[in-house]
Amino acid sequence: MASLGQVIFWSIISIIIILAGAIVFIIGFGISGRRSITVTTLTSAGNIGEDGILSCTFEPDIKLADIVIQWLKEGVMGLVHEFKEGKDVLSDQDEMFRGRTAVFSDQVIVGNASLRLNVQLTDAGTYKCYIITSKGKGNANLEYKTGAFSIPEVNVDYNASSESLRCEAPRWFPQPTVVWASQVDQGANFSEVSNTSFELNSENVTMKVVSILYNVTINNTYSCMIENNIAKATGDIKVTDSEIKRRSHLQLLNSKASLRVSASSAIDWVLLPLCFYLMLK
Repeated sequence: MASLGQVIFWSIISIIIILAGAIVFIIGFGISGRRSITVTTLTSAGNIGEDGILSCTFEPDIKLADIVIQWLKEGVMGLVHEFKEGKDVLSDQDEMFRGRTAVFSDQVIVGNASLRLNVQLTDAGTYKCYIITSKGKGNANLEYKTGAFSIPEVNVDYNASSESLRCEAPRWFPQPTVVWASQVDQGANFSEVSNTSFELNSENVTMKVVSILYNVTINNTYSCMIENNIAKATGDIKVTDSEIKRRSHLQLLNSKASLRVSASSAIDWVLLPLCFYLMLK
């Protein structure tokens, strides 16, 4: 039978362990709260030679000085871009991105970590948006495609020997497909009454697209659809006896959001002291 001293001793030890477990639980819960932030990216495409946006957002933090934004690219040793303590820090930026990147510094405090990039063909790849704030840290990846795409313009080709339409788009890459459609003749195949050509532009990457559709009729709407694996663009034209109406639009393909929550659980911090307590018992 245990003596009174032993009972008191083990009672005190038990109380200490329980209190330690409670303290660690509280600390662990606090750490977990600080370490869990949500970062969201949007997979998108960049147009060669123009400014593109690699979209990334995170939970806002009013403490700008505590926010760190790092953009990294798979296979690249240096950083793509870094922002911390309220300003750009480019000492570790990889040479291939020098002079081509920027973040929206006035929007960082509201959770915008998006990167503006002057797009080159070689920028395609997997990027990581890594965020540290006073609340914690998190990251998310995005796939970035690069190419060239532009909205086509459709006009009546007055130089042709017959009633014709000319569809022209200045910049595409990779080489797209071109398909004509008609509102009146839905489902018709116009490949035998059209001619499409691709002319390489001066930078020897992008190409000018020109497609001619022959034997068109008035009071009908024709559509010139240009598409590659990055974008789809359509130019519509309707020719009547009194007027010509045009409409065009462009859609980027396969754009999707990627969300990741980086979190650490407080449960692990609680299990350790409780297991130790059970072992003593």
